[in-house]
Amino acid sequence: MRPIDLTLWPVSFLYGAANHLRARAYRTGLLKSRRLDAVVISVGNLTVGGTGKTPMVLWIAQKLLAEGKSVGILTRGYRGQPIPVSAGDEIGTAEEIKITSSSDEVQMLAARLGNRVHFGVGANRFENGSKLVAQGVNWFVLDDGFQHWHLERNVDLVLIDAMTPFGGGQLLPAGRLREPLTALARADIVVITRTESSPGVETTIRQYSSAPIFYAQPQLDSIRKIEAGRLAGPVSSGAADRLFVFCAIGNPNGFIQTLSQSGVTISGRTFFPDHHRFTRADADQILRAAQDAGSTGLICTEKDLYNLSGSFGDESNLFCATISLKIQHQDDFWHQIISKASDRATGSASKEDC
Repeated sequence: MRPIDLTLWPVSFLYGAANHLRARAYRTGLLKSRRLDAVVISVGNLTVGGTGKTPMVLWIAQKLLAEGKSVGILTRGYRGQPIPVSAGDEIGTAEEIKITSSSDEVQMLAARLGNRVHFGVGANRFENGSKLVAQGVNWFVLDDGFQHWHLERNVDLVLIDAMTPFGGGQLLPAGRLREPLTALARADIVVITRTESSPGVETTIRQYSSAPIFYAQPQLDSIRKIEAGRLAGPVSSGAADRLFVFCAIGNPNGFIQTLSQSGVTISGRTFFPDHHRFTRADADQILRAAQDAGSTGLICTEKDLYNLSGSFGDESNLFCATISLKIQHQDDFWHQIISKASDRATGSASKEDC
């Protein structure tokens, strides 16, 4: 164990003890979970950082829409800042979110889904969900919900990134685990992302969970030019030659992997903290590094698009990668979700805590 881990271990111990006591309080009824009059599908993980939650939320919402369901997405948003709502107003229209939400992930989902989906953004997922239920929403996707005990759900999906599956095996802050691996016993379905097969990760999961395991890989849909802060049409593959990558996401190396596997030639890279809002000084730094690397252009993620805030001038040869999730055996995966949701539609299933 590295010295820094030894230094942080006492804090990790206290963090884990607090989490355990909170979970126990909910399990024993000392604290009460609240239930919406609707089906709730939670997408979560065990670690901090990017595991592919936002693409999975998008995928599930699109599947529900294709089946004609009235869909809402409940998310804390970055730093839990809610969208202000007046009495009697509909909440979470896409246009309202673009104006008021501080969350890049929410803005990206709203841009992809438009007004077909309602959004409840803020820390109180039950309150926001209740307002949407009153408007006729009866299927919800709960973003980052595995540790959100306050709201009951019908299905718990847990995503595990094959690149860094178990966060170094230590709880925060010594490692990247939000909960110990024993929490996997609560999972209904486990999805291993960024690989097509990982027997070693499966073996570890099977020590704690008998839930069905699926695999999902991010896939590059298109490379699009950014003009005046907006996405223009897709460009030809020739435009993907010697691009300088910059991003501010949970797993930037996963983004690099997706681009490389899709044939994008990468000339250099620089990473910023997750959710970073780019300034003009950042843009100047990126442009200098790209010029030094002999790059023909810059490329970022779709999430980063909503944090650029005009920091790059129109003269920049700036591109954005749009990415979706490819799920292996997706018909069986979807059947598992719908079956578990239906089984629990009339009551709350009891789950043992770690």
